[in-house]
Amino acid sequence: MPRFIEIALEKRGVSCVARLLDEDAPRTCDIVWDLLPLKGEIYHAKYARNEVYTFIPPPGVHPGLENPTITPIPGDVCYIPFAAGQLPARSYGYSEEEGAAGLPDIVDLALFYGRNNLLLNADIGFVPANVFASVTENFEGIAAACNDVWRNGAAGETLAFRKVDR
Repeated sequence: MPRFIEIALEKRGVSCVARLLDEDAPRTCDIVWDLLPLKGEIYHAKYARNEVYTFIPPPGVHPGLENPTITPIPGDVCYIPFAAGQLPARSYGYSEEEGAAGLPDIVDLALFYGRNNLLLNADIGFVPANVFASVTENFEGIAAACNDVWRNGAAGETLAFRKVDR
């Protein structure tokens, strides 16, 4: 039976539905599913291009690489783990209180909403992501809202992930 999640930009009142890719990334899907619901401050990528994301603490078990990519396509939902020190606060624009600062490890939960993305970190090189879900409903609406984050700012916006009952 397929599993689905809702991804929402809460301030903008826009959401989409994504199907978990259990056949391609079973460990990642199980880890994320067990953590839901999740939400946090939204960020828009500087380098990866058409990506919005939030940070979550690591779940205690790492899924390893599953369905990896460095070139996510529109509608991909990704799990991107970072080890301590890979996202230092100052060089990435995070304050000492937010995001990756001060945490030994961190996970970036990301939604890609446009083409031509490349997961390249200027400090450490390519960063593979586990593609664990794919948007199946309201991609156009969520893509427009994500682009609005880029154009008009992320202040006060949250990115939320919830289970969908079907």
